[in-house]
Amino acid sequence: MKISKITMSAVAVMLALTLVSRAGDTPTANPFLPVLSTITQAELPAKAADLVAQAKAKQQPQTTVDVVKAAVGLNPAAAAVIVGSIAKKTPAMAAIAASTAAGLVPHQAAAIARAAAAAAPQQAGKIVEAICRVLPAAYAEVADAVADVVPGAGQEILAGVSTAIPALTGPIEKVLLADQGSVPSVSAVLGQVNSTEPSVSPVTPVSSGAAIGAAGGSIAQPLGIHPVVGPPYVPPPTSPVNYGTASGDTSGHVPPGGYTPPP
Repeated sequence: MKISKITMSAVAVMLALTLVSRAGDTPTANPFLPVLSTITQAELPAKAADLVAQAKAKQQPQTTVDVVKAAVGLNPAAAAVIVGSIAKKTPAMAAIAASTAAGLVPHQAAAIARAAAAAAPQQAGKIVEAICRVLPAAYAEVADAVADVVPGAGQEILAGVSTAIPALTGPIEKVLLADQGSVPSVSAVLGQVNSTEPSVSPVTPVSSGAAIGAAGGSIAQPLGIHPVVGPPYVPPPTSPVNYGTASGDTSGHVPPGGYTPPP
């Protein structure tokens, strides 16, 4: 039994190290991993929240990033609960915690956004903005999730989407102006944006292994656009080619009855 516990603990630590280092090229030791790896899964969210709350104000942003990476690495399924616990105890760090976790487990982005906003409703707009910067393609899902738990923050939520994805600023403003200053539901606004501006497509995030441009930035492609690869181009011959006839004529004229290939 003792060996089994040690083995499971080692596996959890290895998984955490993988998630912690996936965003960078060089793995770095997470200072909070040793502490968090010694507690039970049930204690993980509360302990993560305590570590963030106990950090000095200037160190809280980086502490939040490190704590979330370590905690989510140890228990990815509890990402939303971990973020919610941190957001409730330290509301100012809700957006950073949410975006960090969403980057580690993108398929849980909506659940993470919902948990963060429910715990820190006054940070609704910042939470949407932070997650949309990491996962721009999930903007509608994330915005709707936050609007569900903070229905009165529609203006802030839409502003968060616009700030994170400038390409959507104009379409969102156009929809709001058409409603004569009223603020319809976030879902309705984004639904109209998607139906009237189909050409507006956020750029999908690029993984750490993606190609890097000449200026050092990641190269991304708009959603739905894929390169089409055709056969190699073969240039035409620079001068006419005479194939001749069976009689040895190389004048290029085709005799009556058609061309007869040489034997």
